[in-house]
Amino acid sequence: MRNLEEIIIRTIAEYGIKGERSQGETGVWIDTSIPHKARKICAMGVKTSRWITMHGFALNVNTDLSYFDLIIPCGIQNKQVTSMQKELGYELNVQEVEEKIKKHFKDIFQVNF
Repeated sequence: MRNLEEIIIRTIAEYGIKGERSQGETGVWIDTSIPHKARKICAMGVKTSRWITMHGFALNVNTDLSYFDLIIPCGIQNKQVTSMQKELGYELNVQEVEEKIKKHFKDIFQVNF
């Protein structure tokens, strides 16, 4: 999970967004040192089925954040959810973001695909 967090931290850094880990909470966050301003930009999870474990993440790129008003995201109260679009003020090319994620995935996990 920490490697997946690192991939996202490096990816959003290419856009000038400083992603961080929040102690005790999985995912990638912004402004963790300012509790009332902390916001999650990427959720992560694990699924186990029939002795197989799968890891995944949901990076909010151009996400409609209004849906999060109806739930308590990840069961974490008093913290907001954000997106790259909200942080930057413009819509991003999702394929470009995907390519950056792949580049960092290959680097972190030392694989080629």
